[in-house]
Amino acid sequence: MADETEVDESGPISLDDKDSRVLALLAQDSTLSYQELGRLVHLSAPAVHERVKRLKREGAIVRTEARLDGRKIGRPLLAFVHAYTSDYAAARQLVALQQFPEVEEIHTVTGEGAIMLKVRTSDTQGLERLLAKIHGLEGFNGTRSYIALTTYLERGPMPVQI
Repeated sequence: MADETEVDESGPISLDDKDSRVLALLAQDSTLSYQELGRLVHLSAPAVHERVKRLKREGAIVRTEARLDGRKIGRPLLAFVHAYTSDYAAARQLVALQQFPEVEEIHTVTGEGAIMLKVRTSDTQGLERLLAKIHGLEGFNGTRSYIALTTYLERGPMPVQI
């Protein structure tokens, strides 16, 4: 279950060494208790709790989520799909693909295509079914898919250590 917070999109916030360390530790393991975080950054648990509340309020922490292993839940095939559309308005229609659980990320991108999708499916037939759904959308011109063979690193953004 994700803890949703309002995101402040005004730009970077000021982070001190302790903030950066707390963020890095939570990015690695979001289940760490405030007491354990405090021990690791040399602060009291209440002080860490206040920092985390502030970091959520300021938008540095967007949500807390469980990262699932696609292989363990029946979706071992990781692919990146570059979707080509006739124009930007058609690209915005592809955002409707968020309803499909196979689609993990949707990005508008520069270049010939307009959308890049990160998807996980059970197998190549699952990928083919998802591509058929994309091909059925109006304004669509084609796709180029890249299947990941091995993933060496997969993580979200990490704070710059000061």
